[in-house]
Amino acid sequence: MPIRIPDALPAAQVLQGENIFVMTETRAIHQDIRPMEVLLLNLMPKKIDTENQILRLLANTPLQVNIRLLRIDARGSRNTPQSHLERFYCDFEDIRGQNFDGLIITGAPLGQVPFEEVHYWDAIRTIIDWSREHVTSTLFLCWAAQAALKHLYGLEKKTLATKLSGVFEHRTLAKANPLVRGFDDHFLAPLSRFADFDRALIEAQTDLQVLADHPQAGVYLAATSDLRQIYVTGHPEYDAGTLDQEYQRDLAAGLAPELPCNYYPGDDPAQPPRARWRSHASLLYSNWLNYCVYQLTPYDLREMLPKETEVRAAS
Repeated sequence: MPIRIPDALPAAQVLQGENIFVMTETRAIHQDIRPMEVLLLNLMPKKIDTENQILRLLANTPLQVNIRLLRIDARGSRNTPQSHLERFYCDFEDIRGQNFDGLIITGAPLGQVPFEEVHYWDAIRTIIDWSREHVTSTLFLCWAAQAALKHLYGLEKKTLATKLSGVFEHRTLAKANPLVRGFDDHFLAPLSRFADFDRALIEAQTDLQVLADHPQAGVYLAATSDLRQIYVTGHPEYDAGTLDQEYQRDLAAGLAPELPCNYYPGDDPAQPPRARWRSHASLLYSNWLNYCVYQLTPYDLREMLPKETEVRAAS
């Protein structure tokens, strides 16, 4: 089934060029099927790249998905044309009174910034609280996962001395959970963060079930028992060259970054990297849409499900 996006969104042409089934709004309005209403809060600087990456994964599912793009920071962007933001993005006040089947909150390059110094910290907390009443299932990615753990559970930021960057082989832990249905025992996923997601701490101070982790990199995937909140500490949506772009950017900025782990062939940055995590990424998003959204959401979004679990704040 297709993903439904605005006719003129740049991702439409990109995905169609990759033979991914994209349905424009013009065509979709003639169908008698209710699509899943998914809100994407895009916090990444290169918003068009992130749109392409996440929409590509959402399109690889038998469900029709209607995407709404949300911004949280009204300031000008150095990496995304203002005309694009004005044309395709809405503000929170535009959707505050609406309900959605799913919400995705992306990562952000804020790993070394204290939460209280983030320009939109109060706004992101408001949206997280709002999502618990207005969204069937929320997917927190990377920095957003850390922000949600801080806001909902009181877990303080634990910042690593050096950036954790590369492709890590994670292990699947809770194989009976539908979110990891079909996962291999071990799977690859890219990480790019300064945050430390310690498994023992998360298990001791939250009610989350850890679904996948890495012995050194910590928790990769965790969820509430009702699957209403999903935490992904990496970037399964990344393209093959995204980590390389970040590495080259940091080199040019004089930050002396470490070589991304297990990423370049032969650890040679002159060699083009290869994406080895696409099957896992597609399955994760497909499982999320099917088991955490479609199977749980009401047909009439005005009848949004009540909260089944309460977060347990850190003592």
